[in-house]
Formats: sequence, structure tokens, C-alpha cells
Amino acid sequence: MCADSTEHLEQFLEMMAVERGAATNTLQAYRRDLEDFALFSGTVRKRHLADIEQADIQAYLAALTADGLSPSSRARKLSAVRQFYKFLTVEGVIDESPGDRLTGPKKARPLPRTLAVAEVDQLIETARRRIAGTSGRERLRAMRLYCLIELIYATGMRVSELVGLPRRVLAGDPRTLTIRGKGGRERMVPLNAPAMQALADYTALLDTGGEGLSPSIASPWLFPSSAAEGHLTRQRFAQDLKALAEDAGLTADRVSPHVLRHAFASHLLDRGADLRAVQQLLGHADISTTEIYTHVLEERLKKLVGEHHPLARLDTDPGT
Repeated sequence: MCADSTEHLEQFLEMMAVERGAATNTLQAYRRDLEDFALFSGTVRKRHLADIEQADIQAYLAALTADGLSPSSRARKLSAVRQFYKFLTVEGVIDESPGDRLTGPKKARPLPRTLAVAEVDQLIETARRRIAGTSGRERLRAMRLYCLIELIYATGMRVSELVGLPRRVLAGDPRTLTIRGKGGRERMVPLNAPAMQALADYTALLDTGGEGLSPSIASPWLFPSSAAEGHLTRQRFAQDLKALAEDAGLTADRVSPHVLRHAFASHLLDRGADLRAVQQLLGHADISTTEIYTHVLEERLKKLVGEHHPLARLDTDPGT
């Protein structure tokens, strides 16, 4: 690295430390990334840092890709280069940053964690068994957890939508719930028979004040609580769910309300549901959000072709 490039780099790191309060580890990461870029620029492109053009940065990114660097690591290095050249622009060293119009590599979207149908059945059955033999407040808590699981698996609601359901949702058709989601958008979701029965049993116990309980009719929430929100919190539901998972013989870390939402979508698609229908049920404003589940569709199509296409049949008579 030439003297001018070294000086520019040190000035940039000093600015990051003094003006932005960057931590030592952050400064070291910037130094490594920029020195790596300077080495590539000098040896491969034969350019000093202050003379870099957009094509040089593109060539650097291509080289990183060829070396097998992950999208997240390439994005980090590009971010360091961009910030460095933005600094040189502000300082008047260069007229225009060569990295301004470059788009970073897209990070691969991780596949959503989910559960098998048998695992969800195991979870639901364990929740149902917990109700038996309980009374009073313990029975209400067990009934509430069972109802929550049946509802989230039947509808795919976000956990915040579920725990914050107002009691007025019970005023309509018992076969459906009207949910207010993100941005105040409302959507209607159907309930299956187990969810309807669980909801009816839970609200009957809640409203009658049976078995030594005081009626909760005065609360505006379907799942009232002493929490500041007035209703069950997302955190408490997640804790109860993990404890239930352990009782069911499942790994607690694999089970959460969000995982049950993913299971709802994955299991629907696996059984032939349309992606657009699942989008509406989940309350996604954009179909691109629902497309994280396309891996389910791809596996279903592979299975369909493997089982039904005549050229894929292993038992085809060679003489035909």
C-alpha cells in the first residue's frame, strides 16, 4: 500500500473512532477489509486507493465470489469500501464515490424452522392431557395454553395478534375470526373443529368463574392477564410453550409460537394449498414474504413427479 493510501486509511479509521465511536473490534474489522481491498487493487488492478473506479470494486466482489466468500461477508466488505470512499468524498480527496451505485450481494434467506405434523400432534395431545386432573387456576392456565396452541396452528396468526385478541372477536361467526394485523389491516381466518371446541371450552371456564374462579367477563381481552398490557404477553406464552415441549418429549429450543405459525403454512402448502391463499391467511402484504415457503412447494412437486410421471417410475415394464 502506498504512503497516500495508508494515510487515507488511517484518517478514515481515526474518524470512525472519534466521530462515530466505533469499537476496537469494529476498527480492526474495517482495517482488515480495507487492507484486503487495497492489496487486490494494487496487485491485480494496479491502482492506488484514491484512483479506484466502480469497475475495480466490481472486480473485487467478483474475486471474493470466486473465492467462495459468503454473501454476508461480501456485503460487509463492500460496506467498508463504500464508507471509506464516502469519507474520501467528504474530505475532498475524490470528486465522486465509486461505490455509490453498487448494490450489495443478496443474503440467502434462511428457511423457516418448523415442526413435523406428528410433532405438532404430540404437542397438542400433551396440552390436552394437562387439562385432565387439574382444577381452579391451574385448570384455566392449562385450558388457555391448549386453546392458544389450537388457535395458532389452525390460523397461522402472529403471536402478537393471538395474545392480543379482543373479546369482541367472539361476537361474529364462531367458524371464523377477524384479525387486525400489521398496519391495521383486517383479515378473516377460518377455524377448524378442534380450535372452535377449544375456544368454546376455554371461554366457558373463563366466563362462568367455575371451579373457584372469578368471572373475567369485564376484561376486554380474550386472554386476560395481570401484565401491564392487560392480556397475556408473548414472552409468557413462549415460556409456557417451551415447558410444554419438554413435557411432550420435544427439544424446547425447536418450539416457539413463531415455529407453530411456520408449521401452519408449511403443512398447508404440503397438502396442496395455493401460495396466494396462504399469503392471505398469514396476513402478508406482499407475496414475496410468503415465498420463503416455496421450498415446500418444490419438494411437493418433486414428489408428485417422482410418484406419477411415467418416466420416473422404477417399476416400468421394459417391454412396454
